[in-house]
Amino acid sequence: MLPQIEEYFPKDFSRYYEPFVGGGAVLFYFKPDNAVVNDTNPELINYYKVVKHNVEGLIEELKKDKYANDKASFYKIRELDRNDNYDSLSDIEKAARIQFLNKTCFNGLYRVNSKGEFNTPFGSYKNPNYINEEVLRAVSYYFNSIDIEILNVDFEQALKCIQNTDFVYFDPPYDPISESANFTGYAKNGFNKDDQLRLRDLCDKLDEQGVRFLLSNSSTEFIYKIYNKYEIIPVYARRNINSDASKRGDIKEVLVKNYD
Repeated sequence: MLPQIEEYFPKDFSRYYEPFVGGGAVLFYFKPDNAVVNDTNPELINYYKVVKHNVEGLIEELKKDKYANDKASFYKIRELDRNDNYDSLSDIEKAARIQFLNKTCFNGLYRVNSKGEFNTPFGSYKNPNYINEEVLRAVSYYFNSIDIEILNVDFEQALKCIQNTDFVYFDPPYDPISESANFTGYAKNGFNKDDQLRLRDLCDKLDEQGVRFLLSNSSTEFIYKIYNKYEIIPVYARRNINSDASKRGDIKEVLVKNYD
């Protein structure tokens, strides 16, 4: 979706906010020099902070023999969050675990159960690049060359200091297009209809403040209904994660914006 997002992405803002940063595709594409990024996933935010503050330690950790591309090593690393001493792991060890699991699990899918335990299976890929020193150092360099705040709070709290000269891009967990498509495993508490409405209410508050926002979501009747006062732009995005390969491909989604 990046080319479609770029078409509507403003150039003249003071600070960039992304309350659901996830994998950071939009952040790393536009590379703003003043940003506040947030995510509800503490493992992800710890990872970003380690990349910023100790990327060489992360690289050295990932080079250890325990991070091997085989099923036994994968499940041994994956099971660490089931142990009582998980919290005693260093921030670097936790970050290396997430990097390793993300690159070796099935489809790179981050999914947890109701206890917050990572449960995506092994991906059986031949040569996954789970160290990629060049990219890690490039991201670390970017983080350290800009004014960036990395938060792990509720999405509303992430915007508490926003000004009307700033810009927000929202990429929340999407409204499911069907009951079978209802994926809420990114965080153990999920993201339901009430959360979608709370996000809409936040957008209304931003609009009243004169803050510009752009939001991505599913093309569902519910989303069209709750954002009907704003411009809704149909777009198509390629999705590669589906248990049925025939259903992978271009999916209709929407961009919602409150500015010309």
